[in-house]
Amino acid sequence: MQWNSRLLPRCGQALALMLTACTNLEFANPTDQVAVSAPAMWQATGEGRGRKISRGWVSEFGDAEMRRAVERAMTYNQDLAAAASRMRAAEYVRLAGRSRVLPQSQLTNSGSFSISENGPAATTESENYRLTISASWEVDLWGRLRDLNLADDADLAAVRASFRGARLSLAAATSRAWVNLIAAEQQLDLAEVTLDSFERNLRISERNYKGTGQGALDVQFGRTNVAAAKRAVESSRLVRDDAARTLETLTGRYPSGRTRAGAELPELKRSVPSGIPAELLERRPDLASARAAVYASARRADASRKSLLPSISLSGSAGTPTSRFSDLLDPDWLVASIAANLAQNLYSGGQLTNEARAALERNQAAVHDYRQAALDAFREVESALAAEVSLAEQERYLQREVEQAALAERQSSRDYADGIEGSDILDVLEAQRRANNARSSLIRLRSDRLRNRIDLHLALGGDFSTKEG
Repeated sequence: MQWNSRLLPRCGQALALMLTACTNLEFANPTDQVAVSAPAMWQATGEGRGRKISRGWVSEFGDAEMRRAVERAMTYNQDLAAAASRMRAAEYVRLAGRSRVLPQSQLTNSGSFSISENGPAATTESENYRLTISASWEVDLWGRLRDLNLADDADLAAVRASFRGARLSLAAATSRAWVNLIAAEQQLDLAEVTLDSFERNLRISERNYKGTGQGALDVQFGRTNVAAAKRAVESSRLVRDDAARTLETLTGRYPSGRTRAGAELPELKRSVPSGIPAELLERRPDLASARAAVYASARRADASRKSLLPSISLSGSAGTPTSRFSDLLDPDWLVASIAANLAQNLYSGGQLTNEARAALERNQAAVHDYRQAALDAFREVESALAAEVSLAEQERYLQREVEQAALAERQSSRDYADGIEGSDILDVLEAQRRANNARSSLIRLRSDRLRNRIDLHLALGGDFSTKEG
């Protein structure tokens, strides 16, 4: 290709002008890395908790069915599939952005054919064809385009980290749903057992009333309790079915409410190793995403600042009309028609200045967002660790309460059934109420401990297939 002979002198003149026009930009440098102060150890941690954060944490609950539910969610959950599509879209956006450093060209063509009548003269026919080629290339003299490419890379890293976070959150949500379903099943079983005991008491009260003519009030109390127990059974069944629908939705099934879980809650066999706070900053996907956002905003701020500097671009266009269509396909004609010119943009008015300032403010906002996210992450871990200790102590006391309430329930029921003097239906009902409340509280507390353990793994970034890919 033969370039216009005036191209090189123009380039030299433009470069000289650019060098004399460059002045220091009166803007602060953006922040691309943020240091967060982390304590040496967790304040709420117990002895032996500072070990390496566990991996494959779902398996630690020892429930194969729960693990299979999580694996199914990873395969069939629609929200996760949407997140995966967004991640792939971000990869294509990054690839598309790479074209900004390459020459751009366009090809257009047009043609016309006309016939003119000249009265008695002969008819005149004419053809006209035009092929236009234009090309441009911005020289990345200051690295502005490179900054934009680096920002795209960081955006993709943030999206990938968010996808890993979505997988981890889905694993935690599915595990919680599994625990909730088991707890709801147990509460339903307890409600049915309670109904059975109330019906048994009612039969005793009705038998005594028929035999002695006394105890009409006992019969009324018994019937009231039976009705309340039947209502509790229906309420517990509704809660159980709703818990099943939640699990079914997470695992990509139709929410029919027919899924059933195991009879026993998973066991907490040991305390979870919590690592050290500094590890959390590197491990949690949301913090990794926030760090990438800081870096991306810094690179875009740099690119905006560099937009104020002189820029140089090469452009060329060719478009010569011809009366023969075959000329459009002739390479010699095409090459000979191309010209080149140099364009220089020295404009740095208010729009570019304000855009650069706005980019710096967005960078600072990303820095503050990251620091707040780190504080929130520390709070979540500290709260979960503190709850781990407290809930374990509460369960120990509640277990003793359940045992004593059960003894009182059996004793009062036996005394009332045997007709021992001084025994009263109200004593039986109160003993049963205390015992059933304690049993129900124990189910809730054990499920709370399991959910808190899941939340602790989530807060620590404990992984479940959270690698990139």
